Amino acid sequence: ALRARATAAVAARWPGARIDGVEVLHGGVSSLTFAATLSGALEESDRKVVVKVAPPGLEPVRNRDVLRQARVLRALTGAPDVRVPEVLVEDAGSPPFFIMSFVAGDAYEPLKDVDDRPPSPVVVDARARAAARMLAALQRLDPVAIGLADERVVSVADELERWATLFATVPEELHHGQGELLEALRATVPEPLAPRVLHGDYRVGNMQFVGGRVAAIIDWEIWSVGDPRTDLGWLLVWSDPVQKFHLQRDEPNTEAGAGMPSAAALLDEYRQVHTIALPDMNWFAGYCRYKMASTTAVLVKQSRHRPDPDPRLETAATTLAAIVARGLSDLRAGA
Repeated sequence: ALRARATAAVAARWPGARIDGVEVLHGGVSSLTFAATLSGALEESDRKVVVKVAPPGLEPVRNRDVLRQARVLRALTGAPDVRVPEVLVEDAGSPPFFIMSFVAGDAYEPLKDVDDRPPSPVVVDARARAAARMLAALQRLDPVAIGLADERVVSVADELERWATLFATVPEELHHGQGELLEALRATVPEPLAPRVLHGDYRVGNMQFVGGRVAAIIDWEIWSVGDPRTDLGWLLVWSDPVQKFHLQRDEPNTEAGAGMPSAAALLDEYRQVHTIALPDMNWFAGYCRYKMASTTAVLVKQSRHRPDPDPRLETAATTLAAIVARGLSDLRAGA
């Protein structure tokens, strides 16, 4: 059924075009993602594409709103020094979907993932620095100027309460004193900066790379418009995430992780492209640790409800206390 609807959508733009070879692609958690082949469009030969579909039977809102994801990709396509997949067609039927270009490349989070052939430390360093520069280019864009004037600006305080609400859903055994960090963050919320487009999970692992070059920023399920320091802080904490999913990573992956630049080095790369003043970054470091602890705790809770809990998430559960403690340390470093 999806193949038939997708074929009708591409044929409406390119008469005679069709979609074949639909296969599941892993990526994103809130919508269904498929790889497929687009044939008969323009004068091109067969082309690999990606189909993003809202989950059938669920209202396509918030992070399930795939057409909203298409909207931000369209807004960013062609922006200087920003790379995202190109949206080809959209379908607002039930469930809604859109088709975008497939961007070849490698996605690897240097201090989290385990891969059979991880990148070298030199490549990891180049990728992280390129990601910081691309974030700066993204944050130079005015959302109004790129057609997103009607997007609600999400305040930092609202974002903090989002993760607090999520944290409140997990058993007490997973809290590890998060309330102390939450109250310290609530008491010191900084003044906002001019709103910018936020990816919501901006890190090296959510990008496709060719060598050390960013080919595309992917997985835009939780994008919003808000304070640019939330995305910047998130990128920086992944230079030393504390969170672990593996008790032991093998030597090649450990070596790859050693290539990750420090937060200070990434911030320097960012500032080479965007010279905006960035006060209160210690607050945002603490906030991002809180967000990491909250999302990790929820994933652990969900995993434990399954017949076979994920051992990687059980390992992550053992790091929750350290994540919260680092958040308090980061926050107090700015006091």
